[in-house]
Amino acid sequence: MFNTGKELLELTKQFNCNISDILIKKEFEVFELSEEEVLNKTRVIYEIMKTSAQSAISNPDLYKGHIIGGDAKKMSIYASKGNSYCGETLNLAMARAFSTSEVNASMGLICAAPTAGASGILPAAIITGSEKIDADENSILRALLTSAAIGELITKNATVSGAEGGCQAETGTAAAMAAAALVELKGGTPEEALNASSIALKNVLGLVCDPIAGLVESPCAKRNAAGVANAMVSADMSLAGVKSIIPFDEMVETMLRVGRSLPFALKETALGGIAITPTAKKLEKKIFLKE
Repeated sequence: MFNTGKELLELTKQFNCNISDILIKKEFEVFELSEEEVLNKTRVIYEIMKTSAQSAISNPDLYKGHIIGGDAKKMSIYASKGNSYCGETLNLAMARAFSTSEVNASMGLICAAPTAGASGILPAAIITGSEKIDADENSILRALLTSAAIGELITKNATVSGAEGGCQAETGTAAAMAAAALVELKGGTPEEALNASSIALKNVLGLVCDPIAGLVESPCAKRNAAGVANAMVSADMSLAGVKSIIPFDEMVETMLRVGRSLPFALKETALGGIAITPTAKKLEKKIFLKE
Protein backbone atom coordinates (compact mmCIF):
# COMPACT_ATOMS: atom_id res chain seq x y z
CA MET A 1 0.00 0.00 0.00
CA PHE A 2 2.96 2.28 0.69
CA ASN A 3 6.71 1.81 0.47
CA THR A 4 8.04 5.26 1.34
CA GLY A 5 7.23 8.09 3.66
CA LYS A 6 6.26 10.19 0.67
CA GLU A 7 3.74 7.58 -0.46
CA LEU A 8 2.35 7.34 3.07
CA LEU A 9 1.85 11.10 3.24
CA GLU A 10 0.15 11.10 -0.15
CA LEU A 11 -2.33 8.51 1.12
CA THR A 12 -3.12 10.56 4.22
CA LYS A 13 -3.83 13.53 1.97
CA GLN A 14 -5.89 11.46 -0.44
CA PHE A 15 -8.12 10.13 2.34
CA ASN A 16 -7.79 13.22 4.57
CA CYS A 17 -6.79 11.09 7.54
CA ASN A 18 -4.04 10.25 10.00
CA ILE A 19 -1.26 7.71 9.54
CA SER A 20 -3.05 5.30 11.88
CA ASP A 21 -6.06 5.29 9.57
CA ILE A 22 -3.85 4.19 6.68
CA LEU A 23 -2.52 1.34 8.81
CA ILE A 24 -6.07 0.22 9.54
CA LYS A 25 -6.90 0.33 5.82
CA LYS A 26 -3.76 -1.68 5.08
CA GLU A 27 -4.61 -4.35 7.64
CA PHE A 28 -8.02 -4.73 6.04
CA GLU A 29 -6.55 -5.00 2.53
CA VAL A 30 -3.86 -7.50 3.50
CA PHE A 31 -5.50 -9.54 6.28
CA GLU A 32 -9.20 -8.57 5.97
CA LEU A 33 -9.19 -7.36 9.57
CA SER A 34 -11.82 -4.88 10.68
CA GLU A 35 -10.87 -1.71 12.55
CA GLU A 36 -12.12 -3.28 15.77
CA GLU A 37 -9.99 -6.38 15.22
CA VAL A 38 -6.90 -4.29 14.49
CA LEU A 39 -7.40 -2.20 17.62
CA ASN A 40 -8.01 -5.32 19.71
CA LYS A 41 -4.75 -6.86 18.52
CA THR A 42 -2.95 -3.59 19.22
CA ARG A 43 -4.49 -3.52 22.70
CA VAL A 44 -2.87 -6.88 23.49
CA ILE A 45 0.51 -5.44 22.54
CA TYR A 46 -0.13 -2.33 24.60
CA GLU A 47 -0.95 -4.40 27.69
CA ILE A 48 2.37 -6.23 27.33
CA MET A 49 4.12 -2.88 27.03
CA LYS A 50 2.44 -1.52 30.15
CA THR A 51 3.43 -4.57 32.18
CA SER A 52 7.06 -4.57 31.07
CA ALA A 53 7.36 -0.82 31.67
CA GLN A 54 6.29 -1.24 35.29
CA SER A 55 7.51 -4.69 36.37
CA ALA A 56 11.13 -3.84 37.17
CA ILE A 57 10.02 -0.68 39.00
CA SER A 58 7.62 -2.61 41.22
CA ASN A 59 9.77 -5.72 41.65
CA PRO A 60 13.41 -4.82 40.98
CA ASP A 61 14.76 -7.99 42.60
CA LEU A 62 12.89 -10.18 40.11
CA TYR A 63 14.24 -8.53 36.97
CA LYS A 64 18.01 -8.60 36.77
CA GLY A 65 20.35 -9.57 33.99
CA HIS A 66 24.02 -10.49 34.15
CA ILE A 67 24.99 -6.81 34.19
CA ILE A 68 21.94 -4.61 34.73
CA GLY A 69 19.20 -4.44 37.32
CA GLY A 70 17.71 -1.95 39.75
CA ASP A 71 18.09 1.21 37.67
CA ALA A 72 14.38 1.39 36.83
CA LYS A 73 13.53 1.62 40.52
CA LYS A 74 16.26 4.21 41.12
CA MET A 75 14.98 6.41 38.30
CA SER A 76 11.41 6.09 39.52
CA ILE A 77 12.36 7.22 43.02
CA TYR A 78 14.40 10.09 41.62
CA ALA A 79 11.51 11.15 39.37
CA SER A 80 9.16 11.34 42.35
CA LYS A 81 11.39 13.76 44.26
CA GLY A 82 10.48 16.61 41.93
CA ASN A 83 13.86 18.34 41.88
CA SER A 84 15.49 16.94 38.76
CA TYR A 85 16.87 18.84 35.79
CA CYS A 86 14.64 17.04 33.29
CA GLY A 87 11.42 17.07 35.28
CA GLU A 88 9.20 14.27 36.49
CA THR A 89 7.77 13.37 33.08
CA LEU A 90 11.06 12.60 31.37
CA ASN A 91 12.57 10.92 34.43
CA LEU A 92 9.53 8.67 34.75
CA ALA A 93 9.80 7.85 31.05
CA MET A 94 13.44 6.88 31.56
CA ALA A 95 12.45 4.69 34.52
CA ARG A 96 9.95 2.88 32.33
CA ALA A 97 12.48 2.43 29.54
CA PHE A 98 14.90 0.93 32.06
CA SER A 99 12.13 -1.35 33.33
CA THR A 100 11.45 -2.94 29.95
CA SER A 101 15.19 -3.32 29.34
CA GLU A 102 15.56 -5.08 32.69
CA VAL A 103 12.57 -7.32 32.00
CA ASN A 104 14.16 -8.21 28.66
CA ALA A 105 17.53 -8.93 30.27
CA SER A 106 15.85 -11.35 32.67
CA MET A 107 14.01 -13.14 29.84
CA GLY A 108 10.64 -11.65 30.71
CA LEU A 109 7.86 -10.86 28.27
CA ILE A 110 8.39 -7.71 26.19
CA CYS A 111 7.27 -6.33 22.84
CA ALA A 112 10.20 -5.99 20.45
CA ALA A 113 9.59 -2.52 19.05
CA PRO A 114 11.36 -2.88 16.72
CA THR A 115 13.87 -5.13 18.53
CA ALA A 116 14.40 -6.56 22.01
CA GLY A 117 17.43 -4.35 22.50
CA ALA A 118 15.36 -1.22 21.82
CA SER A 119 12.13 -2.47 23.41
CA GLY A 120 11.98 0.08 26.22
CA ILE A 121 11.66 3.25 24.16
CA LEU A 122 8.22 3.04 22.58
CA PRO A 123 6.38 1.78 25.70
CA ALA A 124 7.98 4.42 27.90
CA ALA A 125 7.19 7.21 25.45
CA ILE A 126 3.60 6.24 24.71
CA ILE A 127 2.63 5.44 28.32
CA THR A 128 4.22 8.55 29.78
CA GLY A 129 3.05 10.78 26.95
CA SER A 130 -0.53 9.56 27.24
CA GLU A 131 -0.52 10.26 30.98
CA LYS A 132 0.87 13.73 30.41
CA ILE A 133 -1.97 14.77 28.08
CA ASP A 134 -4.64 12.44 29.54
CA ALA A 135 -5.16 10.61 26.25
CA ASP A 136 -7.89 8.01 25.90
CA GLU A 137 -7.15 4.39 25.01
CA ASN A 138 -8.36 4.69 21.42
CA SER A 139 -5.91 7.54 20.80
CA ILE A 140 -3.10 5.51 22.38
CA LEU A 141 -3.79 2.46 20.22
CA ARG A 142 -3.92 4.59 17.09
CA ALA A 143 -0.62 6.23 18.05
CA LEU A 144 0.91 2.76 18.31
CA LEU A 145 -0.32 2.01 14.79
CA THR A 146 1.43 5.17 13.62
CA SER A 147 4.64 3.93 15.21
CA ALA A 148 4.19 0.65 13.34
CA ALA A 149 4.06 2.51 10.04
CA ILE A 150 7.40 4.14 10.78
CA GLY A 151 8.91 0.81 11.79
CA GLU A 152 7.62 -0.78 8.60
CA LEU A 153 9.10 1.95 6.41
CA ILE A 154 12.52 1.72 8.05
CA THR A 155 12.48 -2.07 7.85
CA LYS A 156 11.60 -1.93 4.14
CA ASN A 157 14.10 0.73 3.17
CA ALA A 158 16.95 0.30 5.66
CA THR A 159 17.36 -2.01 8.65
CA VAL A 160 16.41 -2.35 12.31
CA SER A 161 19.25 -4.77 13.04
CA GLY A 162 22.19 -3.70 15.18
CA ALA A 163 24.28 -6.37 13.48
CA GLU A 164 23.64 -4.70 10.14
CA GLY A 165 23.29 -1.02 10.97
CA GLY A 166 24.55 -0.42 14.50
CA CYS A 167 22.51 0.88 17.41
CA GLN A 168 21.22 3.76 15.28
CA ALA A 169 19.14 1.10 13.52
CA GLU A 170 17.72 -0.20 16.80
CA THR A 171 17.33 2.57 19.37
CA GLY A 172 17.29 5.12 16.56
CA THR A 173 14.37 3.40 14.84
CA ALA A 174 12.56 2.92 18.15
CA ALA A 175 12.93 6.64 18.91
CA ALA A 176 11.69 7.51 15.41
CA MET A 177 8.67 5.25 15.90
CA ALA A 178 7.95 6.74 19.32
CA ALA A 179 8.39 10.33 18.12
CA ALA A 180 5.79 9.84 15.38
CA ALA A 181 3.42 8.16 17.84
CA LEU A 182 3.73 11.06 20.27
CA VAL A 183 2.99 13.57 17.51
CA GLU A 184 -0.22 11.81 16.46
CA LEU A 185 -1.18 11.29 20.11
CA LYS A 186 -1.11 15.05 20.62
CA GLY A 187 -3.07 15.79 17.47
CA GLY A 188 -0.16 16.59 15.17
CA THR A 189 -0.30 16.14 11.41
CA PRO A 190 1.14 13.21 9.42
CA GLU A 191 3.80 15.60 8.09
CA GLU A 192 4.77 16.52 11.65
CA ALA A 193 4.92 12.84 12.60
CA LEU A 194 7.37 11.99 9.82
CA ASN A 195 9.31 15.16 10.55
CA ALA A 196 9.71 14.08 14.19
CA SER A 197 10.90 10.64 13.07
CA SER A 198 13.50 12.22 10.81
CA ILE A 199 14.79 14.39 13.65
CA ALA A 200 15.01 11.39 15.97
CA LEU A 201 17.06 9.39 13.45
CA LYS A 202 19.31 12.35 12.82
CA ASN A 203 20.02 12.72 16.54
CA VAL A 204 21.67 9.29 16.78
CA LEU A 205 23.08 8.88 13.28
CA GLY A 206 26.16 6.68 13.41
CA LEU A 207 25.50 5.27 16.88
CA VAL A 208 27.43 2.02 17.20
CA CYS A 209 26.27 -1.29 18.65
CA ASP A 210 28.85 -2.46 21.18
CA PRO A 211 27.20 -4.69 23.81
CA ILE A 212 29.36 -5.81 26.71
CA ALA A 213 29.90 -9.59 26.54
CA GLY A 214 27.54 -9.65 23.57
CA LEU A 215 24.55 -9.31 25.89
CA VAL A 216 21.60 -6.99 25.24
CA GLU A 217 22.12 -5.19 28.54
CA SER A 218 24.85 -2.57 28.55
CA PRO A 219 24.99 0.02 27.06
CA CYS A 220 21.59 -0.98 25.66
CA ALA A 221 19.52 -0.14 28.74
CA LYS A 222 20.92 3.37 29.08
CA ARG A 223 20.47 3.95 25.36
CA ASN A 224 16.82 3.02 25.83
CA ALA A 225 16.53 5.67 28.53
CA ALA A 226 18.28 8.19 26.30
CA GLY A 227 16.19 7.01 23.37
CA VAL A 228 12.89 7.92 25.00
CA ALA A 229 14.31 11.37 25.69
CA ASN A 230 15.26 11.58 22.01
CA ALA A 231 11.71 10.64 21.02
CA MET A 232 10.10 13.22 23.29
CA VAL A 233 12.50 15.98 22.29
CA SER A 234 11.98 15.21 18.60
CA ALA A 235 8.20 15.17 18.95
CA ASP A 236 8.17 18.49 20.78
CA MET A 237 10.46 20.08 18.21
CA SER A 238 8.20 19.00 15.38
CA LEU A 239 5.02 20.07 17.17
CA ALA A 240 6.63 23.46 17.78
CA GLY A 241 7.10 23.86 14.03
CA VAL A 242 10.81 23.02 13.89
CA LYS A 243 11.47 21.13 10.67
CA SER A 244 14.06 18.53 9.78
CA ILE A 245 16.17 19.89 6.94
CA ILE A 246 16.51 16.33 5.60
CA PRO A 247 13.16 14.64 4.80
CA PHE A 248 12.24 11.28 6.30
CA ASP A 249 12.95 9.07 3.28
CA GLU A 250 16.37 10.61 2.75
CA MET A 251 17.12 10.23 6.46
CA VAL A 252 16.27 6.53 6.31
CA GLU A 253 18.50 6.07 3.25
CA THR A 254 21.29 7.91 5.06
CA MET A 255 20.95 5.73 8.14
CA LEU A 256 21.33 2.61 6.01
CA ARG A 257 24.35 4.01 4.19
CA VAL A 258 26.04 5.01 7.44
CA GLY A 259 25.24 1.62 8.97
CA ARG A 260 26.89 -0.17 6.08
CA SER A 261 29.94 2.06 6.52
CA LEU A 262 30.39 1.14 10.17
CA PRO A 263 33.21 -1.30 10.85
CA PHE A 264 32.28 -4.91 11.59
CA ALA A 265 33.62 -4.53 15.13
CA LEU A 266 31.00 -1.86 15.88
CA LYS A 267 27.96 -3.85 14.80
CA GLU A 268 26.86 -6.14 17.65
CA THR A 269 30.01 -8.24 17.67
CA ALA A 270 31.33 -7.13 21.09
CA LEU A 271 34.67 -6.62 19.34
CA GLY A 272 34.78 -2.82 19.53
CA GLY A 273 33.53 0.26 21.32
CA ILE A 274 32.97 -0.02 25.05
CA ALA A 275 32.78 -3.82 24.75
CA ILE A 276 36.58 -4.02 24.64
CA THR A 277 37.34 -1.63 27.49
CA PRO A 278 39.22 -3.20 30.42
CA THR A 279 36.16 -3.01 32.65
CA ALA A 280 33.93 -4.61 30.01
CA LYS A 281 36.40 -7.45 29.46
CA LYS A 282 36.53 -8.12 33.21
CA LEU A 283 32.74 -8.29 33.29
CA GLU A 284 32.70 -10.60 30.31
CA LYS A 285 35.19 -12.96 31.93
CA LYS A 286 33.23 -12.95 35.17
CA ILE A 287 29.95 -13.68 33.38
CA PHE A 288 31.26 -16.59 31.34
CA LEU A 289 33.24 -18.10 34.21
CA LYS A 290 30.05 -18.05 36.29
CA GLU A 291 28.18 -19.84 33.54
